[in-house]
This record gives sequence, C-alpha cells and structure tokens, in this order.
Amino acid sequence: MRLTLLIPELIWPEPNDQLALGKLSLPGFEWLAARASFTRQDKVAFETALARQFDLNDAAFGPLRLLGESIGEAAREGHWLCADPVHLRFHHERIILADAGAFDIDEAEAHSLAADLNETFADIGCLHVVTARRWYLRLNEWVDHPAAPLSAMAGRRLDGELSGQNSPLTRWLNEVQMFLHGHPVNEQRQAEGKPAINSLWLWGSGPLAALPTPPWSAVWSSNPLATGLARAANVPAEPLPGGLSELLDRAQGDRQLVVLDDLLPPVLYEDSEGWRTAWKRLDADWFTPLQGAAGRSLETLTIVTPTIYGLLTWTVHGKDRWKFWRKSRPLDLIAKELAEGKTA
Repeated sequence: MRLTLLIPELIWPEPNDQLALGKLSLPGFEWLAARASFTRQDKVAFETALARQFDLNDAAFGPLRLLGESIGEAAREGHWLCADPVHLRFHHERIILADAGAFDIDEAEAHSLAADLNETFADIGCLHVVTARRWYLRLNEWVDHPAAPLSAMAGRRLDGELSGQNSPLTRWLNEVQMFLHGHPVNEQRQAEGKPAINSLWLWGSGPLAALPTPPWSAVWSSNPLATGLARAANVPAEPLPGGLSELLDRAQGDRQLVVLDDLLPPVLYEDSEGWRTAWKRLDADWFTPLQGAAGRSLETLTIVTPTIYGLLTWTVHGKDRWKFWRKSRPLDLIAKELAEGKTA
C-alpha cells in the first residue's frame, strides 16, 4: 500500500512555546521523520492543500464541501458558497473573526437566523443550514466573491478582507450585519453574555465542476470537504477509520488518502492542551503502528501538513526503515529548525 496522510497543523506553536511543545514525546512520528525525505513549500490553507491532492489549484470549495454533506446532491446545480456564521469583534482597533467553533450556537438559533435572513434577502439567494456551524448560500445569480477559507481567517485580524472588496456580496454583508445586530436571537445571546452571531463568512464561491481523475483508490475522512472532493472525483469516500489497523483491514486498492484534521481546531482556538492531547492520540493510533508497517504492509508513506512554517511533506519508503544512523528529534527541535529557515 502507498498511503498519504494529510494532517493540518502537525507543527504549530513557536519553538519556545513550552506549554505546547515542552516534553511532548511522539516516538512513532519522530522515528518516521528521522528516516524520511523532507520538502518544504510555501504556506497554504488546509483547504488548498486538500484540493491539491486532487490536482486542483483553483477549487470552488462551497459546492465541493456541500457535496460531502447530507444534502450534498443539491450542490450539483446552481451557484454555491459556504456562508458560515461568525462573530466579529473589535480588538485594538482591529476586527477579529471568531468562527462558530469558538462559541456555542445551537441548531434552533441557526435555523431561526437563516429563516429570517432568507425572508428578508430573498432577492440574493437562499441560505441552507446543514449544521449549526456550517451554512451554505445558493445565489440567485452568479457573483464572483474571492475570499480566503474560514480556517485561514478564524481567530485572525481581517484588516482589509472586508473593506477591501467591492463586490455586491460584500455590500450585501453590510446589510446582513445590521439585520443581525437587532435580531431577537442575538439580543437573547447578549443578555446571556454570549457572543453575537453578527456576520457570515462567505467563501468558496462557484459552481460544481468536473474534477480530474485523482490517483486515489479511496479517501478516508470525517471532513465534508474531503468527502465532497472524493465524490466529485468518483472516488470511494469512506468514514475515517479509528487507526492504521482498521484502515489495513478495510482498504481496497493500493493508493489511500487519509485526512486527519484533529489538530486543526485546537490551533484555530489556541488550545495548547487540546493540541497536545490530539497529537498523542495520533501518534498512538497512526504513527507508532506505521513504524512497524513500513517496508511490510506499507510500501510508501507520505505525510503532508499545511502549517505556519509552510506546506511540509515527509516521505518514507520501505527501505528507509533500515536507516538506523538517522537520529530521532523531538518536535520542538524540528520547529526550531523550521523557524530558523532550515529544512528540518
């Protein structure tokens, strides 16, 4: 088997962040990284790195993510965007975006807000709530609206991301924000001390297009965008296995893509302890078993990870397991070398 693991934020904090990196023992990954070849490319968002696994450089993430949802067949017609609920707040004269993973929003609140927005702005399109955190907008008429994926903006300053655009949807968002400001749901949330759902992040616009045939025998993931990409490319989309042993038992074919995004939410919400916990689980369930599988049931392992240090790739071939002279290094040392511009 040739296995590719796409794992966003494998290396996250600054090298001197001992709260996250200090004494973090990852024997499986450290063994594999020591024996692997390594490449480093320019930084990209997780969604972009995922699309590149399907030979896409310019993807319409909205309909592709929708295709991976329970109502996914709707994505095959019309013009769609992701329209995810967010909270905008001022901090030191900057606008900071918090996505719905950073605060509580329940299904009833989501459906109430979307229903009233649809009634008020029916001339623009129709919002569809799939989960409390993931909404979609089907436009009545196509409008180009370039915007970064939500994962690239969550917890960050918007700066010119809103005011710098002059598209009809940007102007419409100003009206949406005013509408949401006085909505009963937000009045109740503010009375309870909760962040208001005061805007939407529109991104991934476009119609669903045909995809080139990717090299994968199957794609394994719980991420709806990964599932949607697989379905659009007519590749089997499988639920995420619990670890390597389950994958080896179930996999058919020799080219498998597994998307493991457990490290992404802790990074978006600056949860060092959550990131460490998720990392230890990944090492136990995947990297330590991979150490034993290299050169046996596994011909090639490729680890792809979009990080603040760039798009990082480690590749291990079966014969590399015999490179005993290569010494394992802890993650904080690898992060230090990357921060200094070295190639790890």
